[in-house]
Amino acid sequence: MLRVYFRGHIYGAEKVPQIGPLLVVSNHASDFDPPILSCCMRRPVAYMAKEELFRIPVLKQAITLYGAYPVKRGSADRSAIRAALASLDQGWAAGVFITGTRTPDGRVTDPKLGAAMIAAKAQVPLLPVSLWGTHAIFRKGSAFPRPVPVTVRVGDPISPPSSTERNELEAVTQQCADAINAMHDLGR
Repeated sequence: MLRVYFRGHIYGAEKVPQIGPLLVVSNHASDFDPPILSCCMRRPVAYMAKEELFRIPVLKQAITLYGAYPVKRGSADRSAIRAALASLDQGWAAGVFITGTRTPDGRVTDPKLGAAMIAAKAQVPLLPVSLWGTHAIFRKGSAFPRPVPVTVRVGDPISPPSSTERNELEAVTQQCADAINAMHDLGR
């Protein structure tokens, strides 16, 4: 579906480590982002998903199969952090959308510190990934996804913070946000 329907391009797929723990950090503009990102990583990726999605019976089973686990938005959710760390311990890559929610254009303007916190606790590298074009997949009121071009760019791994001190978390978070936005600015 990515290659044919969305005319998807993937750049930098060779930068994705296929073994070892990894924290995939990406922008977020569409409900399609988790499956698109997962198929580009070529390895299992577990994602935080807002807890409200786990109240919808069929959707709950589908996103759980994708490795999703619930997160309470708007607060530091320790159970979501533990779930991410457990996924990393089980050999999965853990995926975190750095803005914590979808943005209208896919740009990262208000990055959250959660990804850097998880990376610091697990001492795993962060892999910045940019999803371009996914914001246009659905139009307001539309029931079907539009066949818009989508581009995925994988950046170079970023070392985790050496501690959970706020200034270190902020520095690594900003480094991830800058890398994602720079790739996003390249467009198609």
